[in-house]
Amino acid sequence: MRHMRPLIALSLAGLMTLSACGEDVAAKDDSAAGSSAAGGSNNSAPAKDGGSITVRGCTPQNPLIPSNTNETCGGNVLDAVTARLIHYNPDTAKPEMDIAQSIETKDNQNFTVKIKPGYKFSDGTKVKAQNFVAGWNWAAYGPNAQQSGYFFEPIEGYADEQCGDEACKTKPKVKTMSGLKVVDDHTFTIKTTEKVSNLKVRLGYTAFAPLPDAFLKDPTNKKWEKMPIGAGPYKVTDNTATAITVAKNENYAGAYQGHVDKVTFKIYNDASPAYNDTVANNLDINDLVPTDQLTNDQWKSDLSGRWAIRQSGINQTLTYSGKDKQLASNKDLVKALGMDIDRETITKQIFAGSRTPADGWVSPVVDGYKKDQCGQMCKYDKDKAVELYKKSGGYKGTLTIAVNGDGDHKAWSQAICNGWKNDLGLKCQLKVTPDFKTLRDMITKRQLQGFFRAGWQMDYPSIENFLTPMYATGASSNDNDYSNKAFDAKLADAAAATNTGEANKLYQKAEKMLVEDPPNIPLWTTSTPFAWSNKVANVKLTPFGTIDFQSVSVK
Repeated sequence: MRHMRPLIALSLAGLMTLSACGEDVAAKDDSAAGSSAAGGSNNSAPAKDGGSITVRGCTPQNPLIPSNTNETCGGNVLDAVTARLIHYNPDTAKPEMDIAQSIETKDNQNFTVKIKPGYKFSDGTKVKAQNFVAGWNWAAYGPNAQQSGYFFEPIEGYADEQCGDEACKTKPKVKTMSGLKVVDDHTFTIKTTEKVSNLKVRLGYTAFAPLPDAFLKDPTNKKWEKMPIGAGPYKVTDNTATAITVAKNENYAGAYQGHVDKVTFKIYNDASPAYNDTVANNLDINDLVPTDQLTNDQWKSDLSGRWAIRQSGINQTLTYSGKDKQLASNKDLVKALGMDIDRETITKQIFAGSRTPADGWVSPVVDGYKKDQCGQMCKYDKDKAVELYKKSGGYKGTLTIAVNGDGDHKAWSQAICNGWKNDLGLKCQLKVTPDFKTLRDMITKRQLQGFFRAGWQMDYPSIENFLTPMYATGASSNDNDYSNKAFDAKLADAAAATNTGEANKLYQKAEKMLVEDPPNIPLWTTSTPFAWSNKVANVKLTPFGTIDFQSVSVK
């Protein structure tokens, strides 16, 4: 899954002065998923091939290996570099066949995958069934410690590939999953342990990208961490601390070729310089507009004819550290704090309406979303919050909220802090890290107390993707080690459902369970403001909140 980069702030009590930024909508249909508001006609022009552009980038937390990149900074690069069995439509997020010619099943447990002939990796080697089977086995193998290795958990034999202990002193029983078999160069089969109702939808996620022979022969070679080989429309040509550059893959055989020859992700550690560069036409595409510029629609004036807003499958939460026993063991305390957040005021005054107060844990743009799953905990009620806070015993000491300084998160987090101080009388302060990578490393190493900002960008358009990866026991993006056995059991029931409609109802029941045992505090969902220079045309974001490199062109 993709952890979102983070957002600057002020006091809630009585007001809010501004200076910051962040990241959706109501029951989803295909038109809603593809909608956006545009700030002018200059974004549309006949597409032409050629030229180079720059886009806002950020420092990847992990190596650029498909199964090890589970955040947006590295994920945005790999989206351009890799091709998978499934491609998500950039307007509707609907799954479409990419490398896959067909994915067939009669029982949602035994799948036959046929891949199209002619696909090649950027090094010129052919994409074969073995590149999927061997690649997935490598990614799932416990000692390889891949961040997204758990995505392969549904496949039969996954458990036998896992270490017998946390330190992996007890090695796995096998190196290959029994549920994966190569039939021929263009055919392989998948057998899952239980029925999986949405497996086809999942197979477009980055972790399921095929791995080339060169990588499989020498996976420990450090060069793959910065210079991956993929079968997508672009290939990485340069990777430094300040920029990552991709150029057209001359061996690309798919249907999603971009128009632009070269894309450079310029690394910014602060939202303001990137915004100023966009205004000055020195940065061609920027998907992070500072919240102080959203105020009074200043950005629309600065970027006349060069802006748009896109509904995105992104949400933001405040997650408590599993090491903080006061929060982890006190459900009423977490509920009281969630009830004492004025989401309406924050999203209007700090985010200028580009955020929508969350009413659950699932983005409204995905299939399966159900309204008002969070209930009272997501509705601001000072009196009830104070009552429940007193009943909980309150928080002893200073409660911290950790956010990354390069993501423009100070304003809203300070507003929440100030609200808690004024309404509940607790001590609260921000803990600001230099950048996103630093925050994610501290989260991964379990070095934080209190709360930390968390954001989620959907990997695939399903309600399941907003639940299983983050809240299932032991899931790799379960950042506070949350565990709820009844919730896990309901997820398993949903995964075994015979059709999507039945599965969605069960996932909705699982989500409702989180109200009584909250793993975090939902904040808001996102419509992403973005902007561009006068050099480019046809700029748009996908429902994932990512740049659609298939459409953009140089004028």
